[in-house]
Amino acid sequence: MSKSEITANTEKESLHFIEEIIEADNASGKYDNRVHTRFPPEPNGYLHIGHAKSICLNFGITNKYQGKTNLRFDDTNPEKEETEYVDSIMNDVKWLGFDWEDRLFYASDYFDRLYECAIQLIEAGKAYVDDSTSEEIREMRGNVNTPGTNSPYRDRSIAENLDLFARMKAGEFEEGARILRAKIDMESPNMHMRDPALYRIKKAHHHRTGDEWNVYPMYDFAHGLSDSFEGITHSLCTLEFEVHRPLYDWLLVELELYRPQQIEFARLNINYTVMSKRKLRQLVEEKHVNDWDDPRMPTISGMRRRGYTPAAIRKFAKKIGIARRENIIDFSLLEFCVREDLNKTAARVMAVLDPVKLVITNYPEGQTEDLPLINNPEDDSMGSRTVPFSRELYIERADFMEDPPKKFFRLGPGRNVRLKGAYIITCDDFIKDENGTVTEIHCSYHPSSKSGSDTSGIKAKGVLHWVSIPHAFTADVRIYDRLFSDPAPDSHKEKDFLEFINPNSLKTITAYLEPSLKSVKAGDRFQFMRKGYFCVDPDSTDAQLVFNRTVALRDGWKKKS
Repeated sequence: MSKSEITANTEKESLHFIEEIIEADNASGKYDNRVHTRFPPEPNGYLHIGHAKSICLNFGITNKYQGKTNLRFDDTNPEKEETEYVDSIMNDVKWLGFDWEDRLFYASDYFDRLYECAIQLIEAGKAYVDDSTSEEIREMRGNVNTPGTNSPYRDRSIAENLDLFARMKAGEFEEGARILRAKIDMESPNMHMRDPALYRIKKAHHHRTGDEWNVYPMYDFAHGLSDSFEGITHSLCTLEFEVHRPLYDWLLVELELYRPQQIEFARLNINYTVMSKRKLRQLVEEKHVNDWDDPRMPTISGMRRRGYTPAAIRKFAKKIGIARRENIIDFSLLEFCVREDLNKTAARVMAVLDPVKLVITNYPEGQTEDLPLINNPEDDSMGSRTVPFSRELYIERADFMEDPPKKFFRLGPGRNVRLKGAYIITCDDFIKDENGTVTEIHCSYHPSSKSGSDTSGIKAKGVLHWVSIPHAFTADVRIYDRLFSDPAPDSHKEKDFLEFINPNSLKTITAYLEPSLKSVKAGDRFQFMRKGYFCVDPDSTDAQLVFNRTVALRDGWKKKS
């Protein structure tokens, strides 16, 4: 999607607080009226819906103010980073409808320059090499009620620090033997200002630089400096980085570098899921889900596979808004946005998920009619198709009751219903097996009641979808539910979040589909009439199609929980 298209779709509405800051900056001429943001993911996993909010914010802001957004990978932790994750992140950003154009960067692009900045801090007496263990450093740091104490290595000479740091870079020392720390204030009320680590030794293969480096910058060191190198104006971060902002500013001031403005906003929290990348990785690695793109996962790739649309996710991000206050969003709001988008764009087709046989006893044996059905009443341009009708059909088992209540507007003995796009039928009889299960329903049809030319005058209780048995084919249909049964699965200190995995989050059934669906391809989305929205899964083959239920026609979770 182009900038002009997204901008044209932007509705007139009140500004959120970040837009108010930008408009004030532009009015004052700060940053020469430039707006330049960045989306800086760490390539150690797949992006989730929380990242989608940040993507929409960063790219949306610059689309609105004719600015620029960089995609910059924070690849400073080689042990956890892979090219697979880089590729998936780029794919997700593009799929959401955004384009970084020629502004693709990596923190590793700046490794030489970052190292020189560290040297500059050492030469200015603002950084030192510490030989203390991680446990000793943790103890010396104190806590929120107790000031920290200086490291015994804090007053090393500049020459000794330069020598040790160069030897760290050369790989002379083992991991954990030494770190480079900023020399700030061990009594600061902000724990992040108590001589934070700037560089650590890591002897791991990097996905871009190979084995060139033995020391890697910490996130807080690389992040702000990379923002500065790229000329970012507004560095948008989630609220947990608010306490990191003094260090962000301190580094840029001490190094006499251009200083962007860091602004924090509330991260996205959704009920019935987890948003920690570490926990999502655990779900994948321990095989609680099939992979990062499992449709039950809150990852962008999982939602894409499930059938969510980019437009729906962008709309969701817009609806929840940008604020400073943390809150929890109901998952059903995301599903509402998906449902609203698919209602306009998905073709209506017929599929029976729990079939019972229906025989129209007075319909000629061996006869077939091709009946026209509209693909989507919301969009005439989607046209129509023909569906074969015959004497023997499948309908949903739930659409028949042998002793229905008065307000059951479906089929029962002596009752009339219309078959979608076809005829009105009357139930005459039914057959049950030895277990009392209805196995076959016998009906008669009214030839003068054909849809579009009904002259019968017969009133029908309801409209049922159906498929012709001789023409239908089977497909696997995956019915998804919430992955967790608890609205806040990772909030229980006494329990592991895995204890709340919903054992019924996935059920696979065999469904019968109308023949027009035989030619679909992976990613195609449909509304199965009266059953919900479904998407063709990549697991599909020519021999066996697989559909994922994207979302039900209405939210039924609250009724169950």
